[in-house]
Amino acid sequence: MNIGAAAKASGLSAKMIRHYESIGLLPAGVRADNGYRRYTARDLDTLRFVRHARELGFPLETICDLLSLWQDQQRSSADVKRLALEQVAELDRRIADLTRMRDAIAALARRCHGDARPECPILDELQAPGHEPKACSH
Repeated sequence: MNIGAAAKASGLSAKMIRHYESIGLLPAGVRADNGYRRYTARDLDTLRFVRHARELGFPLETICDLLSLWQDQQRSSADVKRLALEQVAELDRRIADLTRMRDAIAALARRCHGDARPECPILDELQAPGHEPKACSH
């Protein structure tokens, strides 16, 4: 199948498929007489694997390792589990960071009266000491 059909079948964009090819997640494959890449059922399995791993937040480097393990029938499941637990630990760190950010913003919002007064503890907190606000240029 062509890249459009592969994109539709895998749930990825054609641009993302080309990117995955360029970084080696998807091996270079057979080209048709017209020069277009032809995607096989195995390519689609690989693309779906990568898409799902990305949905779970795995970084591309780890996905490369997971692909190698997936394709190695002599793999040790301990290696796969180690990568999964490393991802869990990274997600826990990110959750903790996001929770701290949310809590800090919520505390600022509680301190703001939210009325017609110009005083705003949220803006006061965000302002760098000694700097006057500049106009946005959007």
